[in-house]
Amino acid sequence: MATLITDPAKDPLGRALLDYQAGKRDGKLWAICDIADDDEIPIAQFFRSYEQMPQLEQLALQYCRGRVLDIGAGAGSHSLVLQTMGLPVTAIDISPGAVAVMRQRGIREVVHADIMAWQQPAYDTLLLMMNGIGLVGDLQGLEVFLSRMRSILKPEGRILLDSSDVSYLYVDESGTMHIDQQAGFYGEAQFYMKYEHIRGEPFKWLYLDVSLLRLKAEALGYECELLAEGEHYEYLASLRLKT
Repeated sequence: MATLITDPAKDPLGRALLDYQAGKRDGKLWAICDIADDDEIPIAQFFRSYEQMPQLEQLALQYCRGRVLDIGAGAGSHSLVLQTMGLPVTAIDISPGAVAVMRQRGIREVVHADIMAWQQPAYDTLLLMMNGIGLVGDLQGLEVFLSRMRSILKPEGRILLDSSDVSYLYVDESGTMHIDQQAGFYGEAQFYMKYEHIRGEPFKWLYLDVSLLRLKAEALGYECELLAEGEHYEYLASLRLKT
């Protein structure tokens, strides 16, 4: 699980967002991963309007109710939409650069903190977009996270999250899946991000299919509902505490 960033020299995402916000649009942000090819991330996608967002993200925002906590909020685009909808929203991120950008963009309540160490009154909706549940790092981290969120989520509230089933990465041309069972769960990835001369610290990221999410969530006292599926193995799910 990624931890709180305090040194701007180790905050590639934050620097990329600050540059884009300031009008510098030619920088390249890279995600280097051990289970897939290096990926250049379009920085503009962090600044999308509601109309530019994927349908799953639009749907997630429509499901938000009451007091919302936007976890791993990035440049704050989802929080801005929720503010426009009249919902009280808190945007939280571990990146100091991201936090600065969100404040510049007019988000009223922004927090620079690690969600696992943050103490606040309960919320009606916890929102984790753009594969946001991945921040838990691995399956053990997922269990720790869901246990921790019980103290932040109101009894009738819900967690809205999206993720992707990445098992397709291990399927060959004949349709046969090749997974090394000794190497741990195939959806646990190791990343680091790079922007110009700034390289971030390595961090774990989790991808999991909805069946495994449901299994883990139900074992910890949640009900899991699949809300929608996309065309590229992604899905939107809702978790509610069992009554």
